[in-house]
Amino acid sequence: MRLPDFLVVGAAKSGTTAIHHYLGQHPQIFLPAQKETNFFAFVGEEVRFEGPGDEEMARVTITDFEEYGSLFAGASEDQVSGEVSPWYMYFERSAANINTLIPGVRLIFVLRNPVERAFSSYLHVVRHGREKLGFREGILAEEERISRGWEPIWHYLSAGKYAEQMEPFLKLFGREQVFIRLYDDLRNDPEEFLSDLYGFLGVDRGFRADLSLRPNVTGVPRNRVVGHLLFRPNPFKEIARKMIPQGVRYPISQELGRRMVVKPSLDPSLRRELVAYYKPEILSLQELIGRDLSHWFEA
Repeated sequence: MRLPDFLVVGAAKSGTTAIHHYLGQHPQIFLPAQKETNFFAFVGEEVRFEGPGDEEMARVTITDFEEYGSLFAGASEDQVSGEVSPWYMYFERSAANINTLIPGVRLIFVLRNPVERAFSSYLHVVRHGREKLGFREGILAEEERISRGWEPIWHYLSAGKYAEQMEPFLKLFGREQVFIRLYDDLRNDPEEFLSDLYGFLGVDRGFRADLSLRPNVTGVPRNRVVGHLLFRPNPFKEIARKMIPQGVRYPISQELGRRMVVKPSLDPSLRRELVAYYKPEILSLQELIGRDLSHWFEA
C-alpha cells in the first residue's frame, strides 16, 4: 500500500487551501481530491464533535487505514504523493501517529500571524452561518466550547499557539524533514514560495502554477440567502456536486464566493489585546524557527 511522501500539516487558515490547489497542478505531484482527511489526528477513533455544524468535519474524517491508503493508489511511480490536513499540527498525537506509519515523510508548516489566523477562523464559521456571537464573545466562550467537545475551528486562540504545537514534530522528525514558511511568504511572493516548496519535495522547481485563482477567500456573505446557498449544506450544492465535474465546479464556486463575501475589519482595540496575548508565544516561535516575526507585533 502506498502512503504519502509529504504532508501539509498546518496551520489551519494559513493558506493551506491555496497550497492544495497549487500543488495539485504540478504534474510530478499527486494529491487525493479530498483535502483534510484528518487521518493521523484520529486514526482508529470514533470522531464526534458537539458544536453547530461540526458533523461535517466528523463526516469527512477518515479513520480507517485501508481507506486512507486507497486515496493514494492513483499516484504514478514518477510522482510524489501527499495530502493537506492543517489540523494535524494542532493535535499532538498526530506527530506520533505519523512517525509510526511514515517516519520518512516530509512535513510542511505554513504559519500565519496568530491574531489574523484567529479572526479568519472566526469569519469562517460566521460565513457558514454557524457562529452567532461576536468575535470577542466567541473568544470568551472558547474554553467552554473546547470542554464541550466542539471541533477545532472554534478554538480561535488555542490554534494559534504554534511553538508548542510544532515541538513534538521537530523532536520526532528533525529539521531536515521539515519545511517551514510564513503565510506572508505565500502572499507576498507565491512563485518563490512554490519554487522553494517544489525543491523541498524534489520535483521540478521551474513549474509555474496558475496563480490567478486565490482560493478560499475569507469573509462574510453580502447576502444572507446567497450565502446560505454557497456555504452551507443544502440540496442545491449536493446536486451541483453530482452534476458538475470538480474541475469546472471549483473555480466557479471560488469566483462566486469572492464576489459574494466582504471581509470585516478587526476592532483595533481587540487587535492590540490579542497582540499582547500572543507576544510570549510569538517570541518563542521566533527562537524555534529562526525567523524575525516582529511585524506580527504591529497593532
